[in-house]
Amino acid sequence: MKASLRRAGLVTIALAAGATAGRPAPSPSPAAARDLSHVTPEERAAYVRRAMVWQPTRVASKDLLVGPQGDGAFKFDESVACDYITPLAPHTGTTPKFDCALKPDDVVKVKYGRKNGEVYAEVAATRLFWALGFGADRMYPVQVTCRNCPIEPWYWSTEKRVPEKTFEIASIERRLPGKLIETRDDEGWKWPELDTVDEKAGGAPRAHRDALKLLMVLIQNSDTKPSNQRILCPPDAVKTAAAGNETCERPLLYVQDLGYAFGEATLFDTNKNNLESWKGEPIWKDPAHCVGNLKKSLPGTLKADPPISEAGRKFLADLLVQLSDKQITDMFTAARVERFHVHPERNLPVSDWVAAFKKKRDEIVSAHCPS
Repeated sequence: MKASLRRAGLVTIALAAGATAGRPAPSPSPAAARDLSHVTPEERAAYVRRAMVWQPTRVASKDLLVGPQGDGAFKFDESVACDYITPLAPHTGTTPKFDCALKPDDVVKVKYGRKNGEVYAEVAATRLFWALGFGADRMYPVQVTCRNCPIEPWYWSTEKRVPEKTFEIASIERRLPGKLIETRDDEGWKWPELDTVDEKAGGAPRAHRDALKLLMVLIQNSDTKPSNQRILCPPDAVKTAAAGNETCERPLLYVQDLGYAFGEATLFDTNKNNLESWKGEPIWKDPAHCVGNLKKSLPGTLKADPPISEAGRKFLADLLVQLSDKQITDMFTAARVERFHVHPERNLPVSDWVAAFKKKRDEIVSAHCPS
């Protein structure tokens, strides 16, 4: 009896095995397609190694008063109306800002305030970077009428609303088009990573990277925490494989937040859009050895007083000399620097900003760095 049961069991196992053998093995579950915002640390490092920081451009043709054009652009000092959006979480940073809907599918970040130096400085800085060929978000100087808005949206987002509140000094941010390359949200990049870029792997040469550092010295921006820099894949460089995985042919390292500019680099990045402070900061800490004059801020990652190569100095100098007096004037006019605080007796004219810029440009052009 037991032998019969054993034989029956063996027959059952054999039949089951035969049935399994006769069917194709089940296909493994397809792996979820990965986009550029979910790369591995190794992939991210590879993108940084072959990243660019500058793109060829026609500097002399740039209209610095009008600024970058295209979808979502605004005219200089244009009046814009939008509907206040209650934030899901508090905004980060220290500069007054709020979210506002131009249309249901078009929500923008608005920075505002006559005493908010960032509203002025960031417009000028982004126009400068854009004109020279370095990546920058698009900042538009506008007047914003906010509907159903708190009287003071930055400090009291839940206070009693008013039908309309107009901010005569404001800016609207449009991000540089493309896809972020990140292993996690809001990752950014640290300035020491710039030294890992490898020209032999297709990355930016040292001349371009040093020119970017020197440009930060010129505008006195030491607010270089990682979240202020981004790794971006321009729209035409995003490639999607058959499996849905995204890759980037031409990654770009750029400075996303340029609000702390045209003042004096400080430990807490508090001095911006201050002409007297900016004029008092020379380009070089050590002119003989081309050591830039830039203090390091507490959260910043760009080390203090960066050394600049002759190739980097010359590369930036050759770009800067292409800017005409009109372009420089338009840059500071677009920033509305003469309206800061609205104290005519204290506010300096645009011409004074232009003179200070040209003096700093001369410091870069006339220098010669050791090999």
